[in-house]
Amino acid sequence: MGEKIILPGGSGFLGMALAEYLLGKGYEPVILSRGPAKSANGIRYVQWDAARLDAWKNELEGANAVVNFTGKSVNCIYTKANKEEILSSRLDSVRVLKEAIEGCENPPDVFVQAGSLAIFGDTRELREESSPHGTGFSVEVCEKWENAFFANPLPDTRQVLLRIGFALGKNGGALEPLMKLAKMNLGGTVGSGKQYISWLHLEDLNRMFLEAIENPEVKGVYNATGTSPVTNKEFMAALRKAMGKRWAPPAPSPLVWLGAYAVMRTEPSLALTGRKCMPKRWLDEGFVFKHRDLEETLRKLV
Repeated sequence: MGEKIILPGGSGFLGMALAEYLLGKGYEPVILSRGPAKSANGIRYVQWDAARLDAWKNELEGANAVVNFTGKSVNCIYTKANKEEILSSRLDSVRVLKEAIEGCENPPDVFVQAGSLAIFGDTRELREESSPHGTGFSVEVCEKWENAFFANPLPDTRQVLLRIGFALGKNGGALEPLMKLAKMNLGGTVGSGKQYISWLHLEDLNRMFLEAIENPEVKGVYNATGTSPVTNKEFMAALRKAMGKRWAPPAPSPLVWLGAYAVMRTEPSLALTGRKCMPKRWLDEGFVFKHRDLEETLRKLV
């Protein structure tokens, strides 16, 4: 096997996609998860506690990289308990992984953190890496998360944080629930339809992760999104077209609130807010996107 890449919290959609991608590139992906230890399809799983050091820390010794996906899903109702867990799950994993890296005799070359574009809040103004942040709970979580990641820099390990946008891939992820709505002829405009979706293809996201792992010049914060953000109205129209669906009734904001709380059991703001972001640092450093056209991307994925 090739060099070892540790993927804490990597058993979700994005982590599994990256693990399979890295496997194809000759790396040895090791996923740290709460489930039992096992090996499947060339990927090794190691049980870990994302809040305290344990035997799992030995996996980091001599590893090439750590890519952290750990964190409670934001796809929930923002009760006090859920909000506390959303924050603590992110901060605890960053803390314990940094402790584990500091304890290595041969530490990983790079620590990559999967972050979020939610740090920019709800905005229709173009946002780059250096743009001002937004306001609200999600923004506060992202700020504390990023501050914890970059506080007390690791002396022998490069640190990279990718603020990930709306990643589009097959068989899961952000696209799956929207496809289900479209299949039921409910794929109309959500809310005002003016909120932006900063999307990118999963393949380009995996290529960003690989660049962060392999290129020693990649450091700091990067917006991990594509080059053509669109409004919700434009996105849903493109999705309906890709799926061979005609017009669908819009979902006004009051209906979205009702459906989110009563049916989906999630926070309505996830559908009613958005952000318009660009990957300025990637573009400045010559990253070439393979997927820039939304209609073509959706047509191939669905």
